[in-house]
Amino acid sequence: MSIVTTTSFAKALWPGVNKWYGMSYDEFPVEFDKLFDKYTSKRNFEEDVGYSGFGLLSAKTEGAGITYDSSRQGFTTRFQHVTYASGFVVTREAYEDDLYDVVGKQKAQSLAFAVRQTKEILAANVYNRAFNTSYVGGDAATLVASAGGGGSSSHANIAGGTWTNGPSVAVDLSEAALEQAHIDIAGFTDDRGLKIAIRPQRLIIPVNSMFEATRILKGDWQVNSAERNVNAMKTMGLVPEIFVSHYLTDTDAWFIRTDCQDGMKYFSRRDDEFGTDDDFDSENAKYKVSFRASWGWTNPRGIYGSPGA
Repeated sequence: MSIVTTTSFAKALWPGVNKWYGMSYDEFPVEFDKLFDKYTSKRNFEEDVGYSGFGLLSAKTEGAGITYDSSRQGFTTRFQHVTYASGFVVTREAYEDDLYDVVGKQKAQSLAFAVRQTKEILAANVYNRAFNTSYVGGDAATLVASAGGGGSSSHANIAGGTWTNGPSVAVDLSEAALEQAHIDIAGFTDDRGLKIAIRPQRLIIPVNSMFEATRILKGDWQVNSAERNVNAMKTMGLVPEIFVSHYLTDTDAWFIRTDCQDGMKYFSRRDDEFGTDDDFDSENAKYKVSFRASWGWTNPRGIYGSPGA
């Protein structure tokens, strides 16, 4: 166990220091709430179970019996909550001889900053691993599954057959790629192949793509065209929001989050808990923080994405 002693912050014991720096920085606004829907939990884990509904009706001839359909339980997704914690220990001498309150108060602020960063990275990692076959959902496929994704080639339907939530060929963010994404999302069906109304909610991109995304979606005219063609996606309001995530690690990956129910989910089992205590024998002061949560997805129709070309 590492302990903060008087030698760890020797300058804090002497007058003349103008400024201590590096323990506190401005933070970006909370981002993971744009990537996930938040839920609370009172259990060790949460499970979402899929459902296969009914198919189309069949023609019934006069006097003949009805053809009965069936439904059944589908894939199970488990959200296993994990506890994350950290802290620091300060000797009584280091705390009481500190002239600048750098050992106690400012280190506690730094610990709070670490909590926020931890949550942002854990949340973004679900997207960062969207094409990684080591991370799969209830249907044993990656979050984004398509021929052009680099992960699983498709998602499975409970009733049979497969579907994809990415382009057939991995592509960078572009006007054509976004138009095809909207066409693909409009073609989403349920487990029995029936059309469902799922609409794009926001475009999620890394910092590197924010200028290109703005050019594609915010202008009144079609980008990179000598003709004065209207910007169809802006006119039709197909992408309500551009969201830049500072924690996406792939510089050309992009995602469209849809309004699909039970898509991207974040469970808070225990909110942030900060605590302090003193050790009787050593008189050391202990500062700690912990939270318990899980991030993942249930229905991958909540996302459409590409890792970039």
